[in-house]
Amino acid sequence: MNKMLEPMLSEFREEAKITRRVLDRVPADKLAWRPHPKSMSLGQLALHIASIPGRTSKLAQLEEFDASQAAFDPPAAADLKQIHAAFDQSVRSAEECLGSMTDEAAVGNWRLTFRGKEVFTQPRAGVLRSVMLNHWYHHRGQLSVYLRLLEVPVPVIYGRSADENPFPA
Repeated sequence: MNKMLEPMLSEFREEAKITRRVLDRVPADKLAWRPHPKSMSLGQLALHIASIPGRTSKLAQLEEFDASQAAFDPPAAADLKQIHAAFDQSVRSAEECLGSMTDEAAVGNWRLTFRGKEVFTQPRAGVLRSVMLNHWYHHRGQLSVYLRLLEVPVPVIYGRSADENPFPA
């Protein structure tokens, strides 16, 4: 295992447990619900969250990616089984990527372009941190708000929520 990404892999594994708790609260009968016409539906958001680590880890293995080739409209989830299967596969792919990437590859530059024009270049480890992890946490936070709006109990994420307290009384 690469020493540089070992802490990121450890963080990823802990965050995957938290993300699973949040995804486990998604109500099957509300997948088409959205809080605003411009917002993703609950099913789109949940499937997007489930897929982020795997998709990003695959992109990070490339030297560059042209964003004009990306589909930025997440598909709707057919059911919870699809969300959970996508999440399981995504976690496996990300763990494999983080666990097998060399230090040399982690510090190597990765480029994002749009129709041939450079958007940014940064070390691959930075892409994994910002596009995989931070992006993932951002959308997981959105999902916790969706759950609150739907009156679904929000699970513990980093500490107590209004619905759960991991600390003994």
